[in-house]
Amino acid sequence: MKKIIPLLLAFMLVLAACGDSGAGNSSAPSTPSLVVSDSQELSSAPESSESSAPVSSEGQASSEAEASSEHILIAYFTMPEDVDTAGVDAISGASIMMRDGVKLGSCEFVAKTVQETIGGDLFQIETVQQYPLDHDPLVDQAADEKSQEARPELATQLENIDQYDTVILGYPNWWADLPMPVYTFLEEYDFAGKSIIPFVTHGGSGFSNTVGTIAALQPGATVSENTLSIARGDVVNCEETVIDWANSLGLD
Repeated sequence: MKKIIPLLLAFMLVLAACGDSGAGNSSAPSTPSLVVSDSQELSSAPESSESSAPVSSEGQASSEAEASSEHILIAYFTMPEDVDTAGVDAISGASIMMRDGVKLGSCEFVAKTVQETIGGDLFQIETVQQYPLDHDPLVDQAADEKSQEARPELATQLENIDQYDTVILGYPNWWADLPMPVYTFLEEYDFAGKSIIPFVTHGGSGFSNTVGTIAALQPGATVSENTLSIARGDVVNCEETVIDWANSLGLD
């Protein structure tokens, strides 16, 4: 009997130890399940997304600031697009050309080529009173406007010139001068502190004195000497010349 009692006690101790071990094992799975749950909540928690938002926001703001510091306006005055191409040389050389079946004014063609090359916003200088569609009346009106120093009212307006640092300005040479609508444009807007880069299409007179006229009308602006002059015989095949010139401006 005395031998049986120690054996019973030993057996009870073994059972107790097994019970404790079982209890520990039953609680173990709860710990990793909580860890997994916590990690899932942290990965989708608002704090995590907020921590990356300022970096993205600051980066975007910086990019926008850099873009705005080099923001380009490409303003141009062009011949009416449906003028008969016969005899247009008297005003500004080959002022109408065809591109992919579309009739374009030469300055419009140059302006769009510049935009395709370096970017920027296109702005066509248009007048309230339309120009004649026939060549001879158009020549006469251009001469009359010049002699009267007319300032045709513009039908298009710029909303915010402050966003632009550079103005690429294109026009045909009309009677050795700026077209009168370009005078209106330059007198309506103040481009002080900006760079103006002219380009011209012509029938043989080049810029005449139009670059100096632009500088006089915009004394607060810097008128670039890196200009582009395209003569009558070169308009049709000028695309590569325009691309090279646009790239030389260092604005892209």
